[in-house]
Amino acid sequence: MPRPIARVLLDSPVPQLDRLFDYAIPAELAESAVPGVRVKAPLRTAGRLVDAYIVDVDVEDDDGRALAQLDSVVSDARVLPERLHALVRRVADRAAGSASDVLRLIVPKRQVRVEKAWLAAGAERASEPSGDAEPEPFSPRAEAAAAIARYPGLEEVLTHGERAAVEAIPLAGSDGLPEWARLLAASAATALTTEASAILVVPDYRDLDELLFALDALAPGAPIVRLDSRQTNPERYRAYLRTLEDAPCIVVGNRSAVYAPVRAGLVAIWDDGDGLLAEPLAPGVHARDAALLRQEAEGSALLFAGHTRTTDVERLIEGGWIRAIAAERRVLPRVLLDSTEDLDRRGQRLPSRAFLAAREAAALGPVLLQVARPGFAPTLVCGSCRAPARCRACGGPLGAAHRGAVPVCAWCGRSARSWACSSCGGEAVRLAASGSERTAEELGRAFPGVRVIVADGAHPVTHVDARPALVVATRGAEPRADGGYQAIVLLDGSRMLQAPELRIGESCLRWWSNAAALAAPGAPIHLVGVDGPVARALATWSQALYARSELAERAPLRMPPAVRVAQLEGTGPGVRRALGDLAALSLPADAVLGPVPIEGDADGRERALVRFPYAEGARVADTLRAAVVAEAMGRRRIRGKTPRTTLSVRLDVTEPDL
Repeated sequence: MPRPIARVLLDSPVPQLDRLFDYAIPAELAESAVPGVRVKAPLRTAGRLVDAYIVDVDVEDDDGRALAQLDSVVSDARVLPERLHALVRRVADRAAGSASDVLRLIVPKRQVRVEKAWLAAGAERASEPSGDAEPEPFSPRAEAAAAIARYPGLEEVLTHGERAAVEAIPLAGSDGLPEWARLLAASAATALTTEASAILVVPDYRDLDELLFALDALAPGAPIVRLDSRQTNPERYRAYLRTLEDAPCIVVGNRSAVYAPVRAGLVAIWDDGDGLLAEPLAPGVHARDAALLRQEAEGSALLFAGHTRTTDVERLIEGGWIRAIAAERRVLPRVLLDSTEDLDRRGQRLPSRAFLAAREAAALGPVLLQVARPGFAPTLVCGSCRAPARCRACGGPLGAAHRGAVPVCAWCGRSARSWACSSCGGEAVRLAASGSERTAEELGRAFPGVRVIVADGAHPVTHVDARPALVVATRGAEPRADGGYQAIVLLDGSRMLQAPELRIGESCLRWWSNAAALAAPGAPIHLVGVDGPVARALATWSQALYARSELAERAPLRMPPAVRVAQLEGTGPGVRRALGDLAALSLPADAVLGPVPIEGDADGRERALVRFPYAEGARVADTLRAAVVAEAMGRRRIRGKTPRTTLSVRLDVTEPDL
């Protein structure tokens, strides 16, 4: 006798449960058990009920198969539409992860009152007479079309659902709107006129606020849905439920907004090189990769916009996957390279030319000074031998909150009241680096009568007026100034470039370019103490050329993003079994690096890296996922003490650590 069954995705982090399970639908749930709803399902191995989603409903002709029955339907809201499940499955498979892990980043926790109100509003709309007047089509302002026209080929990309990397003009308009925000807002408004939704993804709340401001100016009256971490749980769930409706809207949010379950005509990402767009939670898929998978499946337009170009996007351009678009008329900042030869002799932070430029500009309006680190003195050294001052407990660097303060460890937070140098035995410390607060103190004495504003993580400032001021900001925390900054000085550049990271050159160029974009037209931008390819790329505003050269240098070394990199961590036997499974794929001879013990790991875990071509991505991901499942199931069969560690896999590692 035929019986209805539900194919269910369990909300469980256990890797072997990452598949669809068949459950019988009891008669009392026949009407409410529909695709997309939340349900409770029994799990025999655990002897309990687990949360789950119905993905599909079918009828089984043979009722002789023993199936457990669904316990209950949690709500009637279809929070997992088929298009979202398909995207989540593609993302999880590419990253050798679990679909439930991806869903936890997308679907907010249920809010009963919000959900009931949304369901009631939907029922009311459904009961309205069909003869009611249709809503008027959305029409953006003329400025939106003008913004699109400044970028030749952009309108074609938006119309035909193509992929493009857009180099935003690095100056704000006369109305104060950042050009990049104007570009994204105009593109979203254009997509909305075709009765399709748009998704705009930005790194942080500062970018989000500027984008919302631009949308209000270029697309007044447009339905906008915000998805970000500043929202309360009810607000976020209400916004998510709105994205489930058929009515088009503009979704604006941070990295998880790329998964918004709207019928998208456009997905745009601003500044894809920002680390905030890389998901830290498993399976760790970057918003850029999720957007590429979504565009490939849905055929929407896809834009990567920025003042710089990442090597990841450059690889896609060279491979013909996306096209590069620049403005018809390029208005570039005026960048000057300053030497630091006279700094040690004069004992000052600013070279002569930068100091004079800042003094002249400070009489006209705000001046921006970008520094590497927050705080007063983030680094201390021995007053006798200049050896770095380290914490006795953990070995972390010691810093000072203010002049004369007790040194404090930046890692463990312990005070070092009776510190002594391990090299020479000296007990005095010396300030070795200037943070934002110390720089502000020093410049306050050099610029008497000028107000000094500190902008960093501890002192968030998003906007300054046009009055004279010195704004000392850490990278990424620079506030926007009315009319732009009259001068910009980029300090600590050599210190930034010394960071032991593969992409530090890219990162520095992005930090400096974004800061330079805050300048007023014609204002000088001084890069202090830096030369070489990164400095030349900023001075000539040739970020695309720098990305191209970086990619060319990494290709023969088989470093990302020229190849994909997977990182395996776990017990020694587990890592070696996974590497043995990969041996059957006939990867290049130098594909595997390691395994080696993880330094400082108390459980004795090991780590290995696997480098492989993009064409082998699907086979490598499938093999590694199977290894993770096998390792997890093997732990269940161990009698006695169960190992605390198991195999973990992360694909597309941008900073390999071995």
